[in-house]
Amino acid sequence: MHRRTFLAVSAFSVAAPLPAGAQKLGEWTALGALAEKDGATPIDGARWFEAEKTGDGMAYTFRPGLLAGAKAIACDMLIDGRDVVAFRITLGEGEKGRRFRFDFGGLPQCSFRVRMDLSLVDQNRWMADREAAFLKPLCGGDRVDLALVDRLTFTVLRKAPRTARWCMTDLQVLPKMPEKLAGPVLPKGPLIDEFGQSALHEWPGKTRSADELKQRLSVQLQLAPEQKWPETFSRWGGWKERKLGEGTGFFAVRKEGGRWWLVDPDGFAFWSAGLDCVRVDCEARIDGLETALQWRPELPEFEAAWSLGRPGRQGAKFVNFLAANFIRVFGSDGWREKWAAIALAEMKRLRFNTVANWSEWEIAARASFPYVRPLNFRPARSGAIYRDFPDVFHPGFEQDAADFARQLENTAKDPAFLGYFLMNEPTWGFSSELPAAGMLYTSDLCHTREELARWLAAKYETAAALSKAWAMEASFDQIARGRWRRPLSRESQPDLREFSVRMVERYFAALSRACRKVDPNHLNLGMRWAGVPPEWAVAGMKSFDVFSLNNYRGKLSRDVSDRIHAMLGMPVLIGEWHFGSLDAGLPASGLGHVRTQADRGRAYRVYLEDAAANPNCVGAHWFTMYDQSALGRFDGENYNIGFLDICNRPYAEICAAAAASHERMYEVASGAAAPFADAPEYLPILSV
Repeated sequence: MHRRTFLAVSAFSVAAPLPAGAQKLGEWTALGALAEKDGATPIDGARWFEAEKTGDGMAYTFRPGLLAGAKAIACDMLIDGRDVVAFRITLGEGEKGRRFRFDFGGLPQCSFRVRMDLSLVDQNRWMADREAAFLKPLCGGDRVDLALVDRLTFTVLRKAPRTARWCMTDLQVLPKMPEKLAGPVLPKGPLIDEFGQSALHEWPGKTRSADELKQRLSVQLQLAPEQKWPETFSRWGGWKERKLGEGTGFFAVRKEGGRWWLVDPDGFAFWSAGLDCVRVDCEARIDGLETALQWRPELPEFEAAWSLGRPGRQGAKFVNFLAANFIRVFGSDGWREKWAAIALAEMKRLRFNTVANWSEWEIAARASFPYVRPLNFRPARSGAIYRDFPDVFHPGFEQDAADFARQLENTAKDPAFLGYFLMNEPTWGFSSELPAAGMLYTSDLCHTREELARWLAAKYETAAALSKAWAMEASFDQIARGRWRRPLSRESQPDLREFSVRMVERYFAALSRACRKVDPNHLNLGMRWAGVPPEWAVAGMKSFDVFSLNNYRGKLSRDVSDRIHAMLGMPVLIGEWHFGSLDAGLPASGLGHVRTQADRGRAYRVYLEDAAANPNCVGAHWFTMYDQSALGRFDGENYNIGFLDICNRPYAEICAAAAASHERMYEVASGAAAPFADAPEYLPILSV
């Protein structure tokens, strides 16, 4: 029995003071049915508020220029209840002017400081840093001029069906960034227990003891060798009843009879039912939240459960309670091999045939289990010019692409390797601005700006003609260099859109060309666009074999897949989707939300089988294998989206549903069976 080190928690914390020169934003008026409530608050100087609906909140108006010299807007908050609440701060230029959005969430029963850096209004970052219980701050909307901003709204963006209740101090405008909160107030005590489960929730299936955990994992390991695919599956998880050729020894893609298929190495039809994040992946980010843990894994025995810092996240601390739970049962030596045996057995038990993105693909490779890989592009020579978009006309960009492709060298001859994703959800894709427009504001000088100026000069010849076409004063020199500060006219957008297509096409053509040079055997699965891609972006993505997108809806729209197919002549693959519920001890549902675990199973069947019936779709990969930590991962996501929980307990309902769908997906894909259509009630999402 492991000695437990339980942590004492103070009911109060010492907050870092706000800097001198802070000023209150002023008086506000209520939006919607926001209600201010009486009562003592756990944090000094705060007031209680309640909201029944999203959009409830407060509105401020003030003189233009109030924010022009400021560095931040801040307040301290604490959310009551047991669910995450997400909020939105909007800055506006006049009644009908541009709007900048700043969205964030908060952990319940844990105080946090909102620190909104006003430099974010330049839109060169999509996500700011998570800080303790202040979760996933995201930027959106328009670029605004702080000298013109004269209004702010603070509203509830997402909430559970229950009343949202929180307390907060006054919003303040600050001349410099305030310090981080020194330590949180935890009015209900620690947030997670010794197994990494929520200490605030009770639910059926919650693990109660180390003995229960040991019994479960031991039985799973004992049964692992017995788990097999159905007899109708080929050795690669393809469909034995449909052979599309002799096979090339590698995965391929083929259209036959109006329907797209992947083809396994032996030539059988293959439809990819995948599970993302097949890895020991339940990290809780704990820097600033050390007192929110009932127990911390001790060194050296639990060293593998800890990780400190990461690129761009210096000072971050993580505890992986899934790893700690396996170490409890199997010891610090050999536990990872036992986890791998259990994980791949679970994949076969549930009839998944693809170890999907962000997984420990090496365990799949060793087991000859089909897998995909994510690649990571770093423009070391060319640099980024807008968010993470590189300077694609830089002389060093082609060498950056060649360096990028070398990641494929060690899997280039593996028949179990299905294909690779060039990247995932680039942050420039979340912007309302075109890349060509964003670059003008965020890069004073770069090769791509110079190419834009040359391209416009070839089209318009004179600055006068350019200015007339754009309905604003503009010169080729202003396009080529210098910080652009003026709003771009509506008339400029067609040119900027056309050049953005050139940027995107050059970007992905170079990466794809370099990858095929290193690895001509495997499929280029695209770049995992987030949501529905705009046509201008799709037009620049002709170099893929398969177009991947992450689609968090009730199911994939046929209009979307048909439009992509019409433009590119290639099939689609769904890289992410999921549904969560609030009945299993997590404070947020995820990007799909249903009422119960049984409804998660029904939602899975509807989505998966509808995708299989789509002739232009060749697979769907669920995100993720495990629930996220109740305390939140690196950015704060804490969703009930797993097939297994943090104690490796399978969710019986969705597991049974997935196995049923996977056993019939080939009949559905071939048109021999109708897709499952008994959809659950889909609820408004609760995510950060």
